[in-house]
Amino acid sequence: MFIPPSAWFAGFIPDLPTPFDASDGIDPKAFAALCERQVAAGVPAIVVCETAGEAPTLSPAEQELVIRTAVDVARGRVRVIAGAVTNSTSHAIELARRAEAAGADAIMSVVPAYNKPMQEGMLAHFRSIAGSIGLPVILHDVPSRTLRPLADETLLRLVESRQFAGLRDGSGDITRPMRLSRLLPAGFRLLSGDDTTAFGFIAGGGDGAISEIANIAPDLCRTIFSQVRQGRLQSARYLHKRLIPLAACLAKESPAALKSALNVLGLISPTTRLPLGPLDAAAQRDLVRAFAAIADEELIDGVGA
Repeated sequence: MFIPPSAWFAGFIPDLPTPFDASDGIDPKAFAALCERQVAAGVPAIVVCETAGEAPTLSPAEQELVIRTAVDVARGRVRVIAGAVTNSTSHAIELARRAEAAGADAIMSVVPAYNKPMQEGMLAHFRSIAGSIGLPVILHDVPSRTLRPLADETLLRLVESRQFAGLRDGSGDITRPMRLSRLLPAGFRLLSGDDTTAFGFIAGGGDGAISEIANIAPDLCRTIFSQVRQGRLQSARYLHKRLIPLAACLAKESPAALKSALNVLGLISPTTRLPLGPLDAAAQRDLVRAFAAIADEELIDGVGA
């Protein structure tokens, strides 16, 4: 049964990494365990084959394997959002169609990197992808990686089609929900794509966050979101502030730092694919210190145990 994203695209949704084995192949067993851990934590959805998933290094066949694994684990208990990350419109259409065939519930489509498209080009790019599939499309604006932002005016033109169901906003602009909420159609969701500013984004009217730190502390992230929704802003701000040092570590070397953090918890190998490499000694020390600060108050299961 089709359930519109307005019913589930909210709260903290983890952007899952792609675990690799010793021979640089996908580790489906480890990935399935990551998915099941998030299902058990009660997340509304998971994002795969996107930023944390090292999508540019995955072949189409590998992306299909990751998506099918997530769908098989989810079994309808949570929604699966599959990235179609590429700066080629024709390739993005191919990835989106494969994701739909693999059982994904929605597609996440990012502003093309490196090409630096003008706004009219972005508009045509996203409309072409949406027109090639029957799934909802969630837009991803992340200027730090793409150089060109998705302008508010372009977003408002895109949402004339209800197939565009939400925005992952990685700009760090916490005023965007306040600026856009009255202009967007009912049911369109605005989620932060930046863990360090997620509290401000949600408190300002955002609907949640697509989050790397939710991979590590899904229960805590759910608590923060719930407290904001209940108006308990001081308590939510305190908990979010405790996560900031770890969020900063993850953002600095994403997703290598995320994989190292999950390795500390014994969940996956820290291995990344070139051109990403392992964390250097200084980054590892910063990560350990950030974990230690959280362990002081036992905010994350498994840390400091």
